Amino acid sequence: MDEKLYESYLAILKQELVPALGCTEPIALAYGAATAREVFGGLPEHMDIFCSGNIIKNVKSVTVPNSGGMRGIEAAAVLGAVGGCAEKKLEVLEGVTALHREKARELLARDFCTCHLEEGVENLYIRVEMRGGGHLVKVVLCEKHTRIDHVEKDGEVLSSASEEETPGKKADIRRLLNVRDILTFADEVRMEDIEEVIGRQVEMNTAISDEGLKNPYGAQVGRTLLAVYGDDVKVRAKARAAAGSDARMNGCSLPVIINSGSGNQGITCSLPVIEFAREWKASKEKMYRALTVSNLVAIHQKKYIGSLSAYCGAVSAACGAGAAITWLYGGDYEAVSRTITNTIANMGGVVCDGAKSSCAAKIASSVDAAIMAFLLENADHCFRPGEGLVREDVEDTIRSMGYVGRVGMKETDVTILNLMLEREEDSP
Repeated sequence: MDEKLYESYLAILKQELVPALGCTEPIALAYGAATAREVFGGLPEHMDIFCSGNIIKNVKSVTVPNSGGMRGIEAAAVLGAVGGCAEKKLEVLEGVTALHREKARELLARDFCTCHLEEGVENLYIRVEMRGGGHLVKVVLCEKHTRIDHVEKDGEVLSSASEEETPGKKADIRRLLNVRDILTFADEVRMEDIEEVIGRQVEMNTAISDEGLKNPYGAQVGRTLLAVYGDDVKVRAKARAAAGSDARMNGCSLPVIINSGSGNQGITCSLPVIEFAREWKASKEKMYRALTVSNLVAIHQKKYIGSLSAYCGAVSAACGAGAAITWLYGGDYEAVSRTITNTIANMGGVVCDGAKSSCAAKIASSVDAAIMAFLLENADHCFRPGEGLVREDVEDTIRSMGYVGRVGMKETDVTILNLMLEREEDSP
């Protein structure tokens, strides 16, 4: 593999596979609020939060980590302002204490924070405004969960992201991704280059899955699957991934390694592969290479869909897991391509109606579809070109489904948001 391409693929893994504490949208709010508090120099008299619809959708129903069970936009922002450490970025709430939680509840009770829907902005957009004592601070995050786009105090711009700091540079790297080169990279990558980043994913995501299986979080999807369907590897793969989401969506304070800006997607594209690797007694090196396939295939699909949309990211992540399971079984490029095709031809277009307990069920369904896609491919069956969005080439199939998620489901996204905000009359 060309060395420049090799380094680009390695850079993608290291940029995307980073730790996050809790659902990334409320964490982004907490990070923005913690940053604004540092600029303001303490707590203000009042805080306003302006969010895109997708941020509201993904924060509305999820439990904020380290919050003692608090949910929603105001809770995430206030907790970030009171006890967040901006330096820790996606682990901003790691150091929150009981005193911080008590103070946050006190501020929430007196309407210290007001949330507003900001329309006509990026799908991922947050603006935190703090005011008091004649001062006004504005902090804007957009396009990426930790990307500070703009910081302003009393009308003076303190920082503004330059062209070089925008995600466009990363997007250019991700455009290099394709299935054939992903498999080549997984075959050729030096273990010392991926051992830390993949090893951390195995350790952290397994830990939160263990937590979700041991304790009754949310709807207990993972625990229920194991209790009802037994201990077969196909069940364990679904249950492991679902259990991680059970815990994560319902306030567990353990960090996870994310994929494409999402902890649920990081969980989905890793835990099923780990389970199959252990069942098949694959070596550590083989498992790490399979996880490289899974992560990069998931990122490859998401580059077309975008960070936040009406398209459920569990599908693209599970598709990555299915591709990796096929590769782990000995499948070549054609076999992996057929598994990808079978997965997204089946589950592509599942809607995202925000982060919440039912994400665990969608993860289980998506992983089930990916496993079925692998089994169909192994039996020499694949959905054919011309059937729906299936194209002659796997890259064209991925691109077509990405276009549906990014463009075709825009009105779906608006409709979902309006219904969640009880604004049915505003739906298209």
